[in-house]
Amino acid sequence: MPGFPITIANAVEHQGPLPPAADVVIIGGGVIGVCTAYFLAKRGLRPVLLEKGRIAGEQSSRNWGWIRQQGRDLDELPIANEANQLWGEIGADLDENIELERCGLTYFAEDAAEMERYEAWVRDAAPTGVDSRVLSVSELNTLIPGMADHKYLGGLHTPSDMKAEPWLAVPAIARAAVRHGAVFVENCAARILDRHGGRVSGVVTEQGTIAAPEVIVAGGAWSSLFLRNEGVKIPQLSVKATVAATNELPLVHAGGAVDRKLAFRRRSDGGYTLAAAGFHEMFVGWDAFRHLGHYLPQLKRDFRGRTYLPKAPAGYPDGWTTARHWGGGAETPFERMRILDPKPNAGKVEDIRKRFEALLPGVGSVNITATWAGMIDSMPDIVPVVDRAPIEGLSICTGMCGHGFGIGPGFGRIMADMVTGGDVGHDLTRFRFNRFTDGSKLSLGPDL
Repeated sequence: MPGFPITIANAVEHQGPLPPAADVVIIGGGVIGVCTAYFLAKRGLRPVLLEKGRIAGEQSSRNWGWIRQQGRDLDELPIANEANQLWGEIGADLDENIELERCGLTYFAEDAAEMERYEAWVRDAAPTGVDSRVLSVSELNTLIPGMADHKYLGGLHTPSDMKAEPWLAVPAIARAAVRHGAVFVENCAARILDRHGGRVSGVVTEQGTIAAPEVIVAGGAWSSLFLRNEGVKIPQLSVKATVAATNELPLVHAGGAVDRKLAFRRRSDGGYTLAAAGFHEMFVGWDAFRHLGHYLPQLKRDFRGRTYLPKAPAGYPDGWTTARHWGGGAETPFERMRILDPKPNAGKVEDIRKRFEALLPGVGSVNITATWAGMIDSMPDIVPVVDRAPIEGLSICTGMCGHGFGIGPGFGRIMADMVTGGDVGHDLTRFRFNRFTDGSKLSLGPDL
């Protein structure tokens, strides 16, 4: 896959320079920030997006490439429905092919309890109009023929779900946003908020200060570190996910599917993207201990769903030696680590290669042609923070928990309305900033 992964070695495409002022400043060049800039620019505003490294250099280009409504938290599902529609509209507005395709996505059920959860989710999700349905084992075998003897009892399938190539899609949307009037500045870290009279008045960056009445933090795995320095605390952590690409193989299924250990998606080059489902690695640091109480319900439900590592690489957001406080006049952690580029888990790559080869023997010998990993920004209840912050003029959209790529256009449109006083169009109560401190009981996202 020429040009992938996106790393600091990629040429800077959006040079700047940093303008003196903007209608809205967006911190973070992942899918959320890019889509927000796109929708603001289409409305005739002039957003400026600051990216410390490269557009989509982190998790936004390293994910599975699924555009999924299936299995979403029910409060998130209407936004995923909207995002599904918006992907089609954005795709038609682009000048390049992002391999966007309505292919359908499938979850396999390995026991009766899993089938019951799928059936319950379909019943609860029905009012949104999503076309998800539970498959019998015979229907599953018809959908994906040639699977070896397996223990699946059926599955959950959503025909309207889509796929796209993340490392193509997010940079392409960024270019479209610029065509509509947005300004992107890569290699330009936001250091601190500029404030006057208790409210945001702009952002101090490594290239100088930019004035703006509204600022959005959409920094993915880096958001909580930036916000903590501003006195705004959210219990966000990050986990590492490993992904791989195969050689060109026979077509056995055009969409994407997942069981408890393996996820796969057909790519346009004839290979498959494979991922280690149900497996994440977490580097334990100061924030992991600070936020342990918030994460206890999630840990009780799935303690073995991740591997805990005692030390993050130097400079990672929750690294033991990463600075937690700084001013606007000196180098910050964001300049010292332009792009999180974690090493994939080689053992897990070999495991998913073998699993894919065994599940679909008709594909023949499976060779791995590329591997990569990304850091997913996670939250205790597996849904993001999308809200105004307790600083006037500051908004937050972060903690996508691995859902960001598919739902990105939906939250991008919402943020564009939030900061301009428009109708956000959805009930965002579940995603409020103060849900971790207002005494309410957290409700975990679906276990699907």
